[in-house]
Parts: sequence; structure tokens; C-alpha cells
Amino acid sequence: MNRTLNLIALVVFASSLFIRSTDPIIPQIALGLHVEPRTAALLSTAFTLPYALVQPLLGALADMFSKPRLMLMCLATLTVATFISGIAPNFEVLIAGRVIAGLASGGVVPIAFALVGDRVPVHERQVAMGRLLLAIMTGNVLGATCAGFVGDLVGWRGVFFSTGAVGFIAMLAALPGFRGFKEVGGRFDLSALGPSYRTIFKNPLAKICFGAVFLEAVFMYGVFPHIANMMHAAGVTLASIAGIVIAGFGIGGALYGVTVSRLLPILGERWMMRLGGMTMGFCLLVIAATLPWPVEFFNFALLGFGFYSLHAVIQIYASELAPSARGSAMALHSFFFFMGQAIGPIVYGLSLASIGIRPMLVFGAAVLVVVGWTCAQWLRREPISI
Repeated sequence: MNRTLNLIALVVFASSLFIRSTDPIIPQIALGLHVEPRTAALLSTAFTLPYALVQPLLGALADMFSKPRLMLMCLATLTVATFISGIAPNFEVLIAGRVIAGLASGGVVPIAFALVGDRVPVHERQVAMGRLLLAIMTGNVLGATCAGFVGDLVGWRGVFFSTGAVGFIAMLAALPGFRGFKEVGGRFDLSALGPSYRTIFKNPLAKICFGAVFLEAVFMYGVFPHIANMMHAAGVTLASIAGIVIAGFGIGGALYGVTVSRLLPILGERWMMRLGGMTMGFCLLVIAATLPWPVEFFNFALLGFGFYSLHAVIQIYASELAPSARGSAMALHSFFFFMGQAIGPIVYGLSLASIGIRPMLVFGAAVLVVVGWTCAQWLRREPISI
């Protein structure tokens, strides 16, 4: 089982490098390709929106075919699209590269969680998924931090080339190991899509799980592409500093990954969810205060810890919504989560041109607190009528 988790974690780690890699270099891309910073921030939406939209199809394919094979095919496509982004002559080609990368990335992390759900008993799954979250957060930390440093040293194009190289190496390393999984999928049958998704939504907890991760993503992740611009306006112009601040989120998530096995027996799932929501709300208020960047770094670390305290518990419930269609259930989980990530930057971008970003951060803080307490109230092991 350890070998299986390590192989899955390797692919998930490589895929996670790509997600936040553009956030610290948004001002550089805007300058280099002659677009407004608000427009460049839409690179996050260009990645996360197709990531979300492709989930229902990829989830069904994962249930029909071999999950490891699908993950490797998607990682290969993601790597090629990232190299294309690195040589983009204009913003339109860069957007297209990020769209393709988002489509492909949608078949890596969600399918990895479904694969773990297939192979790990439910009573051990919290710790196993915690290990995958650790790999994801490590990828996010290095993706954001290294992007900032590489961007300062060799320019924003070097960020795409370096992350693409890591994806290629991970694909070569995982290829022989995944062959040993000997997983055989079913046949391709589009008629199975409807029944699978109907089964999932018959579970009354589905609307709580999917609604919660959507709101998390809109109001927490939505501010990430604007952080570098906010810091730039405050006089911190180095992309590496913005990368360090954003990487704090990943460090907090990694800390959650290594402590969850100790915290869960003490706090229990319900208080993990409550404290997660309240912690995220507090951290958004700190972001609104525009404090010095070292304080923001620690704030982002706390934000990452709080986020996964809530999100990881929701993920467990999502994995049990319909065990016979677990790939589809986890794909829907990612669909709503990344749809929120796609909409979030637009919401915060619109607030910049109207009420300002600080009132939106205060509103988002209140929403996240309510999400945490609502999940703690309704999510439980025995399904209930809602």
C-alpha cells in the first residue's frame, strides 16, 4: 500500500506544480505580453474553468477505464501544453496553453483520490488522503515559490519550461510502476453517465459537499491571482516575495497533512470543520488589512491549515456519496471546487472596479465561517434527509 500511495503521490505532486505557478508572475506576464494585470490574472480562470468543466466526462471515463492509465495520459498532455505556454508569442496563445493544461490536469488529482478510495478502506482513508494532500501542498509550495524565483532570475517563460520538465520526469518515473497496478476498467458506455450521476445526487449530502467546496473556492482561492498585484501596489515588486507569501498556504496544508492523524481523534470531524471555516474567515480579514509581507506569509500558512481542516473532511464524505461511482463522485467534487476557483478571480476582479477588494474579503470571510458551521451541522456518517 505504501508503494501504491507513493506512486500516486508522485504524479499528484508533479501535477500540483502547475496550478499556482502563474500567480506570482502575473505582473511580469502582463508587462511582457502588453496586457492589463487584471487581464493577466484571468490565466487562473483559463486553467481552472476547463479543469472544472471536464470533470463529469473524466470521472465517468475513470469509472469505465483504467484510472492509472488515464492519469498518465493526462499528465503527458499537461506537460506538452505547459511547454507550449512557455513559447507563447502572445497572450492568446498563452491562454490557449493554459486551457489545454487545465483540461488535462482535471484527469490527475481527482482520479488519484478516486483510486485511493478504491484501494484504501474507509477507516484508513483520512490518513491516506492526508498523504496525498501533503504531496499536493508540497507541489503548491514549490510551484509558487520556485515560480517567483525563476521569474526573477530568467523571466516568466522559464517558469513554464521548468514545471514542464518536472512533469515529464514524473511521467517517466511513474510509467513502469503504474503498469503494475493491473487495474482493468469496464467498457465505454455513455449511457452509464446518467445513472451514475443520478445515484450521486440521490444522496442528500451531495448538495452540502458540492456547495461547500464551491463557496470555499470562490471566496478563498479567488483572491490568489490578485495577491501579487496587491503586493505590487503596496511597493513589494519582486515576484519571488509574492511566491513566498503564496507558498505559505502550501506549507500550512503540508502541516495539516502531517498532523491530521493526531488532531482528528482529539477534535473530531465536526470541530475540524468548524475551526477550519473560522480560521479561513480570520485569515481573509488579515489579507484585507494589507500587512507587511512576512506577516502575510504566516497568515497564508494559517489559511492553508484552516482550509484543509475543513476541505479534507468534506472530501471524505464526497468519496462515500456513491461507492459504485466513486470516480464520478470525486470528479463532481472537483467540478464544483474548480468552478469556484474559475469564478473567484472574476468576482474579486469585478470588486476592484466597483466596491474595492477589501469589502469583498470581509464578505468572503463571513461566508467561509458559515460554510464551516453548516458542514459540521449536516455532514455525518449516516445520511439524513435535508
